[in-house]
Amino acid sequence: MKNISKIACFGLLGAAFVATPLVTLADGCCPAAKLLADAPKADAAARPYPLDTCIVTDEKLDADPDMKSYTFVHEGQEIKLCCKSCKKKFDKDPAKYLKKLADAAAKK
Repeated sequence: MKNISKIACFGLLGAAFVATPLVTLADGCCPAAKLLADAPKADAAARPYPLDTCIVTDEKLDADPDMKSYTFVHEGQEIKLCCKSCKKKFDKDPAKYLKKLADAAAKK
């Protein structure tokens, strides 16, 4: 009987340790919840990127085998950059690059 009580006690204690972070994440009151909320989400309905060049540098995507292109979704529009470092430039003035994208797509 004592063994059953100990097992039940450890089980409840273990469940409390597992459930506490899940409740905290659901409440959004910890930094991890903010990171999860801010993480880019896959968007199946994103408009496809119409160009074969980086919207920031105008370099051909994947032209340099040493540089891996970077793709993300911004406000429902897929964006492709020649490298991840271009994301900082994009984030400084996304409206500028979205206008550039719209103008380039209209020409096609």
